[in-house]
Amino acid sequence: MRRSDLWLLALAGGVVVLDQATKAGVRALLTLGDSWPSDDWPVRLVHYTNTGAAFGLFQNAAPLLAVASLAGIALILVYLLSPDFAQTPVRVALSLMLGGALGNLIDRVSRGEVVDFIKFPEWPAFNVADSAITIGVTLLLWMTLFARSDPESGTPSSPHAGDESIRS
Repeated sequence: MRRSDLWLLALAGGVVVLDQATKAGVRALLTLGDSWPSDDWPVRLVHYTNTGAAFGLFQNAAPLLAVASLAGIALILVYLLSPDFAQTPVRVALSLMLGGALGNLIDRVSRGEVVDFIKFPEWPAFNVADSAITIGVTLLLWMTLFARSDPESGTPSSPHAGDESIRS
């Protein structure tokens, strides 16, 4: 990793700090099971806990999920710390995923469960770490499916670069 890329680790660290701060705030302000404002609002803050993975899968599997998180974090670090591995957007995606994985891992190891607090109707509650992981995975998929590299520079180009048929 180049010194100029330390901002990628700072981004991951920022996700962890924001995630842990918001979870601490929810634990301090809402009793477990409570929500604010009332149920008729489209978005609510809730205080739920989750001993499983996303969407309530693998309940009561905190040790297994902690091990899986550690393996995922190790793989992300291998790619993130390889300066010639990928384009900047891919590395940003990996940083977001790293921060989210670390944020939820801290909860799993220290509490045996993860605090979820953002609630939309008909959608499971989630947290900042979950959001960072989702944004990172979405960005990674987007780059994989739609962005091409300039073979000489390795920089991303438009998915339609060089396609004369779409230009007027």
